[in-house]
Amino acid sequence: MTALRASLAATLVVGAWATVGLASASASDSAVNSQSTAPRADTAQVPASAGLISAMRRDLGLTESQVRARLAAEKRATAVQDKAQRVAGSSYAGSWFDPATGKLTVAVTDDKRAGAVGAAGASVRLVSHSARQLDATKAQLDRLSAPDRISSWHVDPKANRVVVNVVASAKGDNDVRRFVEQARKAGPVQVKQTPEAPRTFSAGTVGGDPYYTGNVRCSIGFSVYGGFVTAGHCGQAGAAVSGWDGSAIGNFQGSSFPGDDYAWVSVGNGWWTVPVVLGWGTVSDQLVRGSAEAPIGASICRSGSTSHWHCGNVLATNETVNYSQGAVHQMTKTSVCAEPGDSGGSFISGDQAQGVTSGGWGNCGSGGETWHQPISEILNRYGLTLHTA
Repeated sequence: MTALRASLAATLVVGAWATVGLASASASDSAVNSQSTAPRADTAQVPASAGLISAMRRDLGLTESQVRARLAAEKRATAVQDKAQRVAGSSYAGSWFDPATGKLTVAVTDDKRAGAVGAAGASVRLVSHSARQLDATKAQLDRLSAPDRISSWHVDPKANRVVVNVVASAKGDNDVRRFVEQARKAGPVQVKQTPEAPRTFSAGTVGGDPYYTGNVRCSIGFSVYGGFVTAGHCGQAGAAVSGWDGSAIGNFQGSSFPGDDYAWVSVGNGWWTVPVVLGWGTVSDQLVRGSAEAPIGASICRSGSTSHWHCGNVLATNETVNYSQGAVHQMTKTSVCAEPGDSGGSFISGDQAQGVTSGGWGNCGSGGETWHQPISEILNRYGLTLHTA
């Protein structure tokens, strides 16, 4: 482990690795296991180390050929996503990756756009509400004051609704019921139950940590030119940051939480940045080559200083998460587990940076869900450039 930490100091990519995967084998995953539409010629073009394949086989119950087929299909879907949205125009109502077919499905409100969307390489579903209408409904919910037992809310393109997640044990609470009533008046809303309330994943100091801010331990996310990005709840602007060995790394140059959950830290004092995410000895370290956003339904992995490497699905985007400290907007929800100390660590899909770990519920023993703040929002907010290979 000492050698590993020395490598950490040299590369400054501690905290989190993540690449493509699924947290558990659901019914749709089983369909991928039994049938893959990805041709062998395509799968050979997707870089996948032996460590990555091993991790995905462990977490997803897939064979090596199924891992490669899944990665290839998701790479194609990611490429199709932007083009399909452009041709759908104002009728665009969201999109998601379908593991059963290996294709991206795009929802539209105008059947006249279906042909153009299909020609872009996507499957098409006709729905009633556009993404613009659903986003407007969600925006109204964002302006409401949500009680603690309201876990989160997001636009679900597959359901063509705004989904409000309520902690199951509090579904009869008067404040919860009042919020749900207000939400239903805002537009098309569906209520679901979740077993626990969300929490952030920072932790008190313990041995063997990648970086500290006071008595808080978090995980470094992605290298940017001049520093690295991480979670905002890990430290305020100006706070000093030290590494696993206690040596000074730099300071928080910007931080936002709640409302957002992102920050960036300057790097100096003999530390430097490289476009790598740590594999923690479970998988090989991963080069970061870009930040193309993975679609809903795609596999994704995460690593942090506590639980290291775990995989799951993208469940929702642009979700508002209602932590006890306040609501955080524009988050991406995944079925990947996490634990205290993993905050700030990287979510990555293949070699594409996705975001930094914020919080969630559950743990990596019993399972759970985790949110990340998308990397593009952090880069745009602070004018940063992702360090890529």
